[in-house]
Amino acid sequence: MKDPNNTRDVGPRAGTPLWLYLAGTTVAGCGLLLGSLLWTGPAGLLALADQPLVWVVLCMVVIGELRPIATPNAPATSGAPTSLPFSFALLIFFGLPAAALVQAVATAAAGIARRHAPHRTAFNLAQYVLSFGVADAVMRLFHPQAAAGPWVPDGPELLLVALAGAAYFVTNLVLVECAVAMHERAPLSSVLGKDIGQRLFVNAVLLSLAPLVVVAMTHSIWLVPLFAFPLAALYTSATLSVKREHQANHDELTGLANRKLLILRTQQALGEARQRHHRIGLLLLDLDRFKEVNDTLGHPTGDRLLQTVALRLTHSVRPGDLVARLGGDEFAVLLPQVRDAASAREVAARLRVALAEPVRLDGMDFDLEASVGIALYPNHAPDFELLMQRADVAMYVAKEQRTGVELYAPHKDRNSTARLSLFGELRRALVEKELEMFYQPTVDLAGRRPVGLEALVRWRHPRRGVLEPHEFVPLIEQSYLMRGFTHEVLEQTLSQVARWRAEGLALPVAVNLSARELLDPTLPDVVAAGLRRHGVPPEALRLEIGERVMVSEADAVAPVILALSDLGVPLSLDDFGTGYFTLARLNGLPVQEIKIDGSFVRRVEEDGDGRVIVASAIDLVRTLGMRAVAEGVETEGVAEAVGAMGCHAAQGRLFAPPLEAAEAAAWLRAHGAVAHEGREPADGHRIEAP
Repeated sequence: MKDPNNTRDVGPRAGTPLWLYLAGTTVAGCGLLLGSLLWTGPAGLLALADQPLVWVVLCMVVIGELRPIATPNAPATSGAPTSLPFSFALLIFFGLPAAALVQAVATAAAGIARRHAPHRTAFNLAQYVLSFGVADAVMRLFHPQAAAGPWVPDGPELLLVALAGAAYFVTNLVLVECAVAMHERAPLSSVLGKDIGQRLFVNAVLLSLAPLVVVAMTHSIWLVPLFAFPLAALYTSATLSVKREHQANHDELTGLANRKLLILRTQQALGEARQRHHRIGLLLLDLDRFKEVNDTLGHPTGDRLLQTVALRLTHSVRPGDLVARLGGDEFAVLLPQVRDAASAREVAARLRVALAEPVRLDGMDFDLEASVGIALYPNHAPDFELLMQRADVAMYVAKEQRTGVELYAPHKDRNSTARLSLFGELRRALVEKELEMFYQPTVDLAGRRPVGLEALVRWRHPRRGVLEPHEFVPLIEQSYLMRGFTHEVLEQTLSQVARWRAEGLALPVAVNLSARELLDPTLPDVVAAGLRRHGVPPEALRLEIGERVMVSEADAVAPVILALSDLGVPLSLDDFGTGYFTLARLNGLPVQEIKIDGSFVRRVEEDGDGRVIVASAIDLVRTLGMRAVAEGVETEGVAEAVGAMGCHAAQGRLFAPPLEAAEAAAWLRAHGAVAHEGREPADGHRIEAP
């Protein structure tokens, strides 16, 4: 039963407390072993080697090291070894040198067979020798004759053996669990107390057999191997029990923890966090586009890919963290102790980097990407259920916005109490006309004259003031209010365009369209009806399509885009550069204008790479016969830079922020936007007086 979460073969960094502890223990144990062998001398060692009994016991100890009795919550190779009755009997009968030497040989053989890291094998050898050394010292202290030669305890002397066995158990427990506590960065008290009753019972049973093995040694060496049968029965029974426990708590395909074990460990971590007042983190991870692998290459290849993912995840987290598979391509990582949100983000980033390395299967390379959501206790949730829910919310935000990693944020939670309350108010807002359109001018960079506007929706909330789109539009997009919202935005915008045209302001006004709106086949009819109702020509309206929509839903929205173009409504590609979209993927769609996202535009002054990216995008846009518009222009330096690159127009707070309708009209007049009969505006659209 493999345990992918067991990372004890990963060597500690030199100079760390764990490294110093392992090195100190290893040196002390090896020193005790060497000292005991030197004390015995070559003659004594040869005498031991001449005894067949020692070789028989050595065989039993090697076999026993490979068959430990595992406990439910420990790795399968970390239980009490069934070699203990034989090695402890050797300690009683011949003393420390024989027991230490045989145990050292058996430990080294087991480490090689299991492919343990050298540092782990050396530490195991050392802690065994030190534990036997303490037990030997107890027996020598209370029974000096035990060192004189072969000793068979009898009567009250069995109490001394029991005391020595207790000394061995305590020493071994402390030596091992100190290393585990340092490795997992967990409190020593919690590590020592884990399954202590089970471990005490198993070790007591094994140690109690040692005096019987000693008695068998004095009668015939062939009686010693007979103890293998009861030990095999004990090992088999314990293994079946642990296997059933493992199957109930682990994923069969990857060997990772399942949801049941994740819940149990999270609840334990929450209990410790409440006592010690520290944070815990829960990360939810979903592979992007994994379904394509299953659909294209079949489930066997997908299963092998998941096994590789499991291995990479477990080797990218810290010792003590738990990786679980929740089903399909969804994984969770529990951080039982995390300093802050930044530390949790570091773990998430490390996971994504580990998965980013191409995986080669069946002669093909697979590039993996993952979206990770993070929720923290006590910052975001007090219990497992809410932690999981909020990590899930953050993960879907990361997937939708293609950010990779997201920390839970209440304002992005479509299911939070506050958002549900806001949803109820939105219905009222649509009825009571609380939504308003603000307008931000677009300016020709050559003459610095306005060539258009962008309509931006705002909600004038009666208590919370003016709310921006990101605070309520995502909620509308996931509800049945979408169609009513689209109608309200178009109605207000077209009504305002009609009034401005009547006043001589005939600039085109752009309206943003979401994926949900573009998936509505009735949208072209709604737009056409609105244009007729308000007497607005199609070229007076411009519809903006977000780049992310074109990346994720290009085929689905194409019919609606073509139908809108047939109406004569100009189309723009908005936020270019944020969604991994290439202009070659437009596939003949009737887009006349590309708006370069402000996150790129703002970098042209300070970042050489940013300047190259923007300049290349503008050149490509112009080559394709489209207009380039720079978004988010806030400084004169940026405006001059993009203008020098050949950018047609710009939009940003350098020129004007989003304005209410009356303010926008005044700004347009102040900047020479009054249209005259037959004048050709800078953007190539003919302006006609009504």
